[in-house]
Amino acid sequence: MPDSRPQPPPHSWSSPSGPADPAPLLLCGARLTDGRTVDVRLGGRRIEAVGTAGSLAADGTRACGTRRIDLSGYLLLPAPAEPHAHADTALSADDGGPPSYDPRDVQRRATEAALLQLGHGATALRAHVRVGDVAGLGALTAVLRTARLLRGLTEMTTVAMPRVLTGTAGADGLALLRDAVKMGATAVGGCPDLDPDPTGYVEAVLEVAAEHGCPVDLHTDATDPTRLARFAAMAGGLRPGVTLGPCGGLARWPAEVAGRTADRLAAAGVTVVCLPQGGCGAADGRGAAPVRLLRSAGVRVTAGSGALRDVSNPVGRGDPLEAAYLLASCHGLSAGDAYAAVSTAARAALGLPEVRVEAGFPAELLAVRGDRLSEALSPAYSRVVVHGGRVVARTSAVREYCGSAATGELGLPRQGRAETP
Repeated sequence: MPDSRPQPPPHSWSSPSGPADPAPLLLCGARLTDGRTVDVRLGGRRIEAVGTAGSLAADGTRACGTRRIDLSGYLLLPAPAEPHAHADTALSADDGGPPSYDPRDVQRRATEAALLQLGHGATALRAHVRVGDVAGLGALTAVLRTARLLRGLTEMTTVAMPRVLTGTAGADGLALLRDAVKMGATAVGGCPDLDPDPTGYVEAVLEVAAEHGCPVDLHTDATDPTRLARFAAMAGGLRPGVTLGPCGGLARWPAEVAGRTADRLAAAGVTVVCLPQGGCGAADGRGAAPVRLLRSAGVRVTAGSGALRDVSNPVGRGDPLEAAYLLASCHGLSAGDAYAAVSTAARAALGLPEVRVEAGFPAELLAVRGDRLSEALSPAYSRVVVHGGRVVARTSAVREYCGSAATGELGLPRQGRAETP
């Protein structure tokens, strides 16, 4: 089985100023979800062409100087994105107390966490970062530095999260929130449920978002239907958009109340990010949002990881394929809809362009060993991750069975091969 620790990327993969355009790359013999086996040529950070297996490799003029990767036995998918991570507290479960907010510690944890999630396939990541209190602006500074250093490997953006924004105590938080946006935070948010005046908190966040033209991403348990409906009404029509999550309390409401509230969320154009792998420090981890009810009402639903091995979920994996697996196995979604929730819907929630395995679309791809999507969401050990048109992470696993001739005689499958793409 693979080493679970992220390995430092090759030095040529990234630099603080970002990489140059990658060399042309040909992905050979990949399986698509529609059953076709194809070659995919990448160039200039985009998909240049998709053709039947062997057709693009035969084009000598274009293939000259093009690196080739054999993806036989792999399913090629649009890469997932991570819409809800906590980079400042990630990997702190074993620290024996509250997480350190020393910027050096935060940067080390945030970097390791981002690489872990990149290895799982997430080529874009939205990190929620506490500002104020003990953290001040130091944690945000560290996460922004991490984002710059990992440019070219993954696209990392940040949400600034003050604890209190109303009353006398909230004046400092509001000033820090504005400073955070000036420093480079790309979204504003936080947990209004923790403020003495939740409605006032949301009003303050929306005001800062309108001033700077940035998205809003709010944590709420959704235990109060009236309050959630009010949040939706306040957020309606805001551009570039409002995200709420994890909204686990919505699943505990009477069906009629939950249905009416879902209709209001849909009318307001709000995106809901559920956390099927568990909660996070800013929200109650008891249960996930009612995904099917929200989807049937027309709400865009995506799924995030939440806590990655911090005190809220000491065994959190931060794996979007696990989130998709749980949506399929526990919430009744088809494999295709479950994967779309962590890829297409997640990218839309982050304001990123759509990805399809078609010419002209961004070269943001994940290859997973398997023939079908349902199979890929089950073991999913071997993965090849493409960001910006180049391979940025590989995980390879080999499953072998000892002492039985039956495995060879019957041609039973193994999870991977000794060689890697």
